[in-house]
Amino acid sequence: MREFEFDDDEPFVVIEKHEGGVGAFLIGLAVGAGVALLFAPQTGEETRRGLTRGAQRARARAQDFTDEMTESVTDRFRQARDQVEGRIENARQAVEIKRQQVSRAMEAGRVAAQQARADLERRIAETKAAYQAGGDVARAGRAGATTTPDDDGEI
Repeated sequence: MREFEFDDDEPFVVIEKHEGGVGAFLIGLAVGAGVALLFAPQTGEETRRGLTRGAQRARARAQDFTDEMTESVTDRFRQARDQVEGRIENARQAVEIKRQQVSRAMEAGRVAAQQARADLERRIAETKAAYQAGGDVARAGRAGATTTPDDDGEI
């Protein structure tokens, strides 16, 4: 017991609660079963037969319960596996779609780069030709200016 100190001189009541556990329940159950067997109005043989039947029924119920639980767990496992497989397949399809998109984008980039290169080479060729033509005109103009008189007759 615990000792409690209070400053008041008034009477008091101390209530302590103890929670009963599974152990206390099982002990009570065993004692109750023992008392029931001692005071049972049946013979020993009848009691044994009754216990045997009860044990067989309990075993059958336990087997049924085990079978149901096994089936339930198996079904849940199959459902979970199917869901995981479905998600994996969806992920594979998404990866394949992205791979195809990237492949198409790369090909489009290659085509665009080739076209840009061809345009650039064409522009360079045109610029070179225009530069050459301008140079030819300038050279021809200088050469003609030294030997041919202009409208005023000057050289």
